Amino acid sequence: MKIYKNANLNSKHQSGVIAIGNFDGIHLGHQKVIMEAKKKAKKNKLPLGLMTFEPMPVMFFNKKIKNHRINSLEQKKIQLKKFKPDFLIIIKFNKKFSSLTAEEFINKIIFKKTKCNFLYISKNFKFGYKRQGNIKTLKKFEKVYNYKNIITKPYKKNNKTISSTFIRKKIRAGKIDEVNKLLNRNWSIEGKVIKGQKRGRKIGFPTCNLSLNNYIIPRLGVYSVKVTSKNLNNNGIANVGYRPTFKGKNILLETNIFGINKNLYNKVIVVSFKKFIRPEKKFKNFDYLKKQIKIDIKQAKK
Repeated sequence: MKIYKNANLNSKHQSGVIAIGNFDGIHLGHQKVIMEAKKKAKKNKLPLGLMTFEPMPVMFFNKKIKNHRINSLEQKKIQLKKFKPDFLIIIKFNKKFSSLTAEEFINKIIFKKTKCNFLYISKNFKFGYKRQGNIKTLKKFEKVYNYKNIITKPYKKNNKTISSTFIRKKIRAGKIDEVNKLLNRNWSIEGKVIKGQKRGRKIGFPTCNLSLNNYIIPRLGVYSVKVTSKNLNNNGIANVGYRPTFKGKNILLETNIFGINKNLYNKVIVVSFKKFIRPEKKFKNFDYLKKQIKIDIKQAKK
């Protein structure tokens, strides 16, 4: 999969099939769009490309939005690569790009740069200055700019349309079982291990601490997790929260990795969430906390 940081494609990747989206989470709805585009590319013996935007437009326009992402850009690249596209275009979403009108986007990016034959989008796709462009706009300019716009039907489960917004709500509610089914994999947070107060180590449960950065904040509490990294693939328990027993002020992801008792500072790890165990709680003292952690570990190992 070749990655382009703009839409200036090599000639061998032009005149193909392109699926466009933010692809935050790459949930079953996104997967449906990509797979339909892939079938079209295979049938017509054309290159398959994916186009996404960085930063996410909503975070560009509203700098106050911090904890929003279901996955990081690196995670997105890894997941998209699994669909075996020929190329991925990552459009830098900045002031200049956001000022393009809907027709300018179609003319300058889709027509002149990608020259794509088939364009796959979801029904609610909006684009161009002030989100003025939509599926009707794309339909209107099909013949002018020589492409075919194909709208994929929304992916529904129990009569609910699956979207990134829907999944974020589930993550905030701690409904990890449901989230993992809608992603077709375990939701995860990737980050570099940072130094903490070493309080977990003092009470016999050392933890690897991660900042949540721009990730969506899940329901505060304890989770059963799997931790992976280079030469590491272990189960564990994780606490997302303020650590009220220790009067913490910042949200952290603290993970006790089963069978590991070594320093992982500055190493990049992936914490995959398997199930929600209990809400975060303040304990009277460390002894009560230790007893609860032992119970949590038993729950996680079931």
